[in-house]
Amino acid sequence: MSEETEITFMQTRLIRLASEEWHLPVEQIIHLFKEADVLGYIEKCYGIFHCEGDEAVLEDITEFLQGKGIKINA
Repeated sequence: MSEETEITFMQTRLIRLASEEWHLPVEQIIHLFKEADVLGYIEKCYGIFHCEGDEAVLEDITEFLQGKGIKINA
């Protein structure tokens, strides 16, 4: 499997996980991730993220969003 495909799978898993953890619809998570360029952040940090579990990556994404002034009330 190519790295590009692995990144896409990770982005998809994290969208679903965020939806479950934050109790928001998938469509809203996709919009938020696009607006804040979370998908680009995942791609940029994939080298580190692929060594961590999805929960740890989601925690990092939460901090990334907070750094952009976006609060997530999970």
